[in-house]
Amino acid sequence: MNLPAAKRRRATGRVTLNDVALAAGVSPITVSRALRGERAVDPELVARVREAADKLGYMPDPAARALASRHSTHVAVLIPLLSNALFVDLLEAVQRTLRPAGYQVLIGVTHYDEAEEEQLLREQLLHRPAGVLVTGLERRAGTRALIASSGVPCVHLMETAQAPGLHCVGFSQHAAGMAMTRHLLGRGRRRIAFAAAQLDARTLQRLAGWRDALTEAGLYEPTLEWLNPAPSSIALGGRMFEQIIGQRPAVDAIFFCNDDLAQGALLAALRLGVKVPEQVAVAGFNDLTGSDQMLPPLTSVRTPRGEIGEAAAAMLLALMRGQPVARPAIDLGFTLVPRSST
Repeated sequence: MNLPAAKRRRATGRVTLNDVALAAGVSPITVSRALRGERAVDPELVARVREAADKLGYMPDPAARALASRHSTHVAVLIPLLSNALFVDLLEAVQRTLRPAGYQVLIGVTHYDEAEEEQLLREQLLHRPAGVLVTGLERRAGTRALIASSGVPCVHLMETAQAPGLHCVGFSQHAAGMAMTRHLLGRGRRRIAFAAAQLDARTLQRLAGWRDALTEAGLYEPTLEWLNPAPSSIALGGRMFEQIIGQRPAVDAIFFCNDDLAQGALLAALRLGVKVPEQVAVAGFNDLTGSDQMLPPLTSVRTPRGEIGEAAAAMLLALMRGQPVARPAIDLGFTLVPRSST
């Protein structure tokens, strides 16, 4: 049985497009076109429709609009963690780019778990997103197959590679790892430890860069690797620092895979009376908030996460609009930031 618009509104508690049409004295299709901002609608009608919509408190139903038009207005974004400032900066840049274009961001947190990432992607694809942003290039075969078969435009964040059909924005984690290690070598350090937690794909690429730089200098030793699969934290960085400075023969520098570990190390050094950089140099990665305020200020690699978010969102917008993308792989580089800790 078909209920009149007023009765449907009482049943659902939601003001409908038909209600706005009745109030404005126009057809429902005119309301839809006016609220979408189509130029073909007379400006006087647009003003009348918007006034009626505001008076009634009408809110468009994005699910219904997507079903009717076969186009969604949301973009799925899969990131490893929300507690990491790195990904918060990236998300803010993505939303700042997509929101003015009429798209909403739906966030999925994978916790660095490949199975969880695949399940989240399956759930997101059920809602037919307009596009997808995923972190990194390495994932399960099932997840790659989902992306490929979905027909949904996808852009990869934080890494770059050249491959047919691949769209990505990031920088070389390997090259950044080499650059920091070479910086420490240039400061006269010879026993440079690499300390890492979480051990995700990007951390392992930095590890490979460190290995290659030390091998190039004839100084690589497996005993200089300190790898912990536990989640990264300031507290863990402090514990790892205590373990590493007890190593014999002693190390003269520690390259931590990210800044929260390195910040924890500097706090531990103050507590233990270990002089940085006189006894041991300390370096981090990502140049997170507060690193320049540590005692001493932390040497780090500044990564362009905001720029990556903006460029990836802009690339995705082009793909969602069916526009050509001149550069499917964009390397935005990184910046070594030397400070007093090295």
